[in-house]
Amino acid sequence: MDRIHYAGGELLTGSAIADAIVDYAAALASRRSAASIDIPIRGEDGSTARAHLLVGPASQLLTEPVETDQEELVDEELVSRLRAATTALSAIRPMVEAPEPGYGAGDDTDELEWPPIR
Repeated sequence: MDRIHYAGGELLTGSAIADAIVDYAAALASRRSAASIDIPIRGEDGSTARAHLLVGPASQLLTEPVETDQEELVDEELVSRLRAATTALSAIRPMVEAPEPGYGAGDDTDELEWPPIR
């Protein structure tokens, strides 16, 4: 498990989730963009809940590993979506000049959508 220090508070979540969040936040910051993320967290009493984070250029995240007897939180689908979004942000490059007419027709990026990751 990892503790995420965020906006003056802290959240306990799975290590793979925390790693994916930090990578996604860095990719967003490099594009001067932000996104909302809904993640599973572990409460102080051991219960599971959800937290909604806004990450972007102003995000100040710190994660640290935590030893706990509680079961690791795992959300493989969320981690996959975060990794895919991080890769997509890393692959997009700013254009220096205007595109030629018809540029991007049939391009893989034509169908990209950027909804909040949940």
